[in-house]
Amino acid sequence: MKIGNLTIKNNLFLAPMAGITDLPFRLLCKEQGCGVVFTEMISAKGLYYGSERTQNMLEIHPDEHPIGVQIFGSDPLIMARMAEKISQTEADFIDINMGCPAPKIVKNGEGSALMKNPRLAGEIIREVVKASSVPVTVKIRKGFDENSINAVEISLIAEDAGAAAVTVHGRTREQYYSGSADWNIIKQVKSRLSIPVIGNGDVFTPEDALAMEEQTGCDGVMAARGAQGNPWLFRDILSLKATGKIPPPPSAREKIQTALRHMHMLIQLKGEKRGILEMRKHISWYLKGMKDAVKIRQVINKVTTAAEMEDILNLYLEKTAKQE
Repeated sequence: MKIGNLTIKNNLFLAPMAGITDLPFRLLCKEQGCGVVFTEMISAKGLYYGSERTQNMLEIHPDEHPIGVQIFGSDPLIMARMAEKISQTEADFIDINMGCPAPKIVKNGEGSALMKNPRLAGEIIREVVKASSVPVTVKIRKGFDENSINAVEISLIAEDAGAAAVTVHGRTREQYYSGSADWNIIKQVKSRLSIPVIGNGDVFTPEDALAMEEQTGCDGVMAARGAQGNPWLFRDILSLKATGKIPPPPSAREKIQTALRHMHMLIQLKGEKRGILEMRKHISWYLKGMKDAVKIRQVINKVTTAAEMEDILNLYLEKTAKQE
């Protein structure tokens, strides 16, 4: 698969997710075979005005390639200037967010709000493509609401403006993440575009990934919530494709060891206080489906140090092993 002049080793994508797809999580997904990762969405304005926290989100590890930097904003000139800056970093491509449903983003006319303004959406894409020295992709939704399903229109605008690929999330902005993703809209977009189309929405299992490809004809499959606490999803999809079989699920020990490794990488990147706070949700996802997960999550949500977290998880693992 190719995105512009960029060759991708496989067509599995990890979705950009705010507060989740930071460097440590991206590396773990890469290790499990994910073909392409993205940074969390980065504010073009924040970058333009020199926000240190925003700048830190641009950090890229050599093992992450290929990686896309996702930016959001509604000012074509600022978006273009920041695209030029980003294209001079280690980024392999730039992705424009036109799908985020968060109220504060939409209120500013950014994210999925741009789907209500095709003219401005097209202008932003054209300016970013002109300014960037790396390929530019666009992530959209089915539409803003059920009365304005315009993914095909926006996708055609994106292709005409020079985008190298389009990702379509099969939900409207008003759906947020509820209900079911409409894969048919992905199929419709794919039937009209000559550039690659990546499908997004309701990929929770390896079977889901193969079904999306079969039903939509999409060029790539993007996993989001299905990968939370489960970087092995990418390994399993690749195995199912190659052999028709899914490997045994990770053991409790493997899950806990991965969670602890994730925690230490996060602490190294962001410091212990912030790292532990952000890690709580990740550990809850790692523990999903495990014995007494609800009880252990209640304890974890009060932890403030790495030593405490290690003690609790190791003790939990010992008790779990004795009960098996």
